[in-house]
Amino acid sequence: MWWHTLVGIAAGLLVAYLILLGLLWLASRRAGDPVRLREGMRLLPDLLRLIRRLVADPDLPRGVRIRMGLLLAYLLLPFDLVPDFIPVLGYTDDAVVIVVALRSVTRRAGPEALTKHWPGTPAGLAAVRRFAGLPGE
Repeated sequence: MWWHTLVGIAAGLLVAYLILLGLLWLASRRAGDPVRLREGMRLLPDLLRLIRRLVADPDLPRGVRIRMGLLLAYLLLPFDLVPDFIPVLGYTDDAVVIVVALRSVTRRAGPEALTKHWPGTPAGLAAVRRFAGLPGE
């Protein structure tokens, strides 16, 4: 019957979602230090300004600007992969998406793009560089 297929699809999506939650939990445990997560959350306003500046820079490749625009839209939407009211995991999905996007930008546009557009403090830039997989300056 058709509803067997529908139940199978729903069960598959639920399993995939639970696996995603498990991976996010592992990522938060591997980050280990809650101070790092708090540090990342304090940087959020500067990160949003950085993303907006990267989107607006016509010198960057179009793919980078598109990815940053999609990231900005994801962060501003009221719903996430994991709701923010879930302790630890609620904000971990945002952090993971930001880290993946920053690493993508640095691979494609170079670390100079981060330095050029960073609106915050040098300590904040060093943290962002670490999140992007670069040595801090």
